[in-house]
Amino acid sequence: MVTHISTTPFGRRMLTLAHVASQVDAKKRPPGKAVHKWNIFRAICTAKNRLGVTERALAVLDALLTFHPETVLTGEGLVVFPSNQQLCLRAHGMPPATLRRHLAVLVDSGLIIRRDSPNGKRYARKGRGGEIELAFGFDLAPLVVRAEEFEALAEEVLAEDRARKLVRERITICRRDICKMIAAGIEEGVPTQSNGQGPDWMTLHELYRSIAGRIPRTAPRAALEGIATELSLLADEILNLLEDHLKTQNPSGNESHSERHIQNSNPDSLTDLEPRSRESRGAIVAFEPEPERMPERTYPLGMVLDACPDIIDYSRGGISNWRDFQAAVAVVRPMLGISPSAWFDAQSVMGESEATVVVAAILQRGEAISSAGGYLRGLTRKAEAGEFSLGPMLMALIGSRKREKQRA
Repeated sequence: MVTHISTTPFGRRMLTLAHVASQVDAKKRPPGKAVHKWNIFRAICTAKNRLGVTERALAVLDALLTFHPETVLTGEGLVVFPSNQQLCLRAHGMPPATLRRHLAVLVDSGLIIRRDSPNGKRYARKGRGGEIELAFGFDLAPLVVRAEEFEALAEEVLAEDRARKLVRERITICRRDICKMIAAGIEEGVPTQSNGQGPDWMTLHELYRSIAGRIPRTAPRAALEGIATELSLLADEILNLLEDHLKTQNPSGNESHSERHIQNSNPDSLTDLEPRSRESRGAIVAFEPEPERMPERTYPLGMVLDACPDIIDYSRGGISNWRDFQAAVAVVRPMLGISPSAWFDAQSVMGESEATVVVAAILQRGEAISSAGGYLRGLTRKAEAGEFSLGPMLMALIGSRKREKQRA
């Protein structure tokens, strides 16, 4: 009767101290301890980065678990002994060389233990009653021994994911609040300085852009929390400016402000911060009953938003049509420092729809353009001479965003 259990791998595979440690831990397993194999597998999948295993290695572990006949892992019979051919089939047709590589990953990470036979084959010896007396293959005992460790790691990962999601939600809300409060302050002419002291709205907007520009696509939670705190402080400061302005207004001013707000509260009406001609105002009134459609001589809205996503931050409730897009651009124009005359010239030469897209593109380029008004005038002159086309500008922005994603 064989009483010695294999502890070393067959062939050229080397034994490491980590392998010995896994075998020592397996010996400490209480005989009566039982765990649900699929619950433990889900915990390992959640904590895979902490454990240093890949998705392909987990697919092999999943296949190994299917060779254990019971759902509950307990007792001594935890060695499974499938052939490589059967393992490859259950691992969705994985090539043999890939299978061997990922089996080594599972062994090195301490999830399974090799119990190799004298010739390296996997098989089981049965007694006279048909019960398995000795098996050579892969021992699943570490899954039972380390069950609590796997579950604790999974909880930590889930808690970290929840915390990261919350801080990203906080950043999104702060960005939306700051953009819309700055837009409201500019539209209502709220003063920001007392006795010539303090920043103006453009300075606050530049401060916001500098903070928002440091938000990485992928970052640890600690880095995101620092940015969220900065945005929260800035949002509180801007809100205090608006509240202080309301406190200084007299009741009649509040009443007239409320009446003006009610008259302009229709979300379907296009808010224009620049003066228009009588004909233009009349055109808007006549246009309201018509269904939404894409303006003539412009590009699809989805393509424009793909090239200029920053304009969405300045919308009231997202941009789902061209009217929403034009309303957001009307908020952005004075924030960029574009004068009414520069805007009127751009509309006259390019057309209103193309001019609004150009303003969104200028916003997207951000600090790369020192003077938005002067830049718009330069583009207007080029368009008047037939030397400017909107398409290459949009494609350049889309290409730049794609390159940023690839670098990230």
